[in-house]
Amino acid sequence: MEHQILRHIITEQHRVIKNAVIFPRDYEFDPKANYVLVGLRRAGKSTLLYKIARDLVKNGVDWSQIIYVNFEDERLNGFSLADFDDILGVAGELTDKEPYIFLDEVQNIDGWEKFARRLADQKYRVYITGSNAKMLEWNIVERLGARYFIKTIYPYNFNEFLTAKGIDHTTNELYDTLLSGRIVRGAADYLSHGGLPETLIYSDHRDYLESIYQKILLGNIIARNDIRNQEAFRLLINKIAETIMHDVSYRNLAKSIRSVLNKKVSTETVINYISFAKSAFLLFDVKDYVSKFTDKNTTPKYYFIDNGILNLFLLNKASVLLENLVAIALYEKYQDHLFYLKSSKTKIDIDFYLPEKKTAIQVAFSVSDHAYEREVGNLVRLTKNDDSVERFIIVTSEEEKTIEEDGVKVEVMPLYKFLLDDLVAFDITDKK
Repeated sequence: MEHQILRHIITEQHRVIKNAVIFPRDYEFDPKANYVLVGLRRAGKSTLLYKIARDLVKNGVDWSQIIYVNFEDERLNGFSLADFDDILGVAGELTDKEPYIFLDEVQNIDGWEKFARRLADQKYRVYITGSNAKMLEWNIVERLGARYFIKTIYPYNFNEFLTAKGIDHTTNELYDTLLSGRIVRGAADYLSHGGLPETLIYSDHRDYLESIYQKILLGNIIARNDIRNQEAFRLLINKIAETIMHDVSYRNLAKSIRSVLNKKVSTETVINYISFAKSAFLLFDVKDYVSKFTDKNTTPKYYFIDNGILNLFLLNKASVLLENLVAIALYEKYQDHLFYLKSSKTKIDIDFYLPEKKTAIQVAFSVSDHAYEREVGNLVRLTKNDDSVERFIIVTSEEEKTIEEDGVKVEVMPLYKFLLDDLVAFDITDKK
């Protein structure tokens, strides 16, 4: 790799970092640790690296020590494992002090983890980002050993979203009618447009989100996994969007796609396609707590990691967006400790269950009329079958009250208050 090209890329990146608008995020980084940041495209991984770089300079590091290489720069087309050593060569040309190495979107370079391990072994401070969970496959993690902390970066949570929009949201604001109204309006915006940071910049949210989705679809998924039946894959994502709020099997998804395309699409193909979508951080799943092992893994509920992207597939589906957003908030904090409950034997159907928090959560746009029986009735039935649950919540669009039913106290809480509740809100040390 020509050193002059690398020097240009690194020097120009300094200007980008200096000029970047950076809002606070609920992440903290150990100054003595190396990190690999993974997550959805445009979720803010690079901006977090910018913040780390600016903090280093603020604390006395010279800009010449910031060796930042963005592998989406077209000048690096053809870059290979053999070229990585040139980065250290250029670092030596730029500074005689300790360099700090930033490798942004490095997943495109086969074998990157070998260079990353060598850097850590040689005691360099290293920060890496990637938009593919395949970076975390067992053989790669094994090669990295304990030399890196691996952190998943999500789109803005609600706290970060309000901060970026300049909306005050401390406890005092929640009790001020005018200020709480701004928070409610912010929640409506967040519900519809999601938390990808750049949605706050563009006035045409849909065009921006559509462009990001196409990049994820065509670049991060279809091209990277060499998917030949693109029509089937696109239809699968559409079908999954239609299943939000419901459990669905691989077999039924495959059957649904076959009926539309009138072509053979196997269950195994659907399993692979969903794995690709999850690896690109487009989707995640929530499993049934009471199911047998086989059913847990073959009949989950699927959700999109960002409401704005999900909304591309919907038309007037506020209830779907509401449940998806609650799922995102819970999944970001609890990951595989989040479940749903569904039992044909007990007739219990609980949207979300946190056994470690002894909490059951229902989601309903409103608890008036027929929704009352479903939401409250399921929570009451749960107490008769499981006396370990202590907290019962129904998340609604706007309603707020306390319901007492058959000895069960149910908190009905509007979306904005739920998203700021301690149950899902982060202490920054949680994301260290």
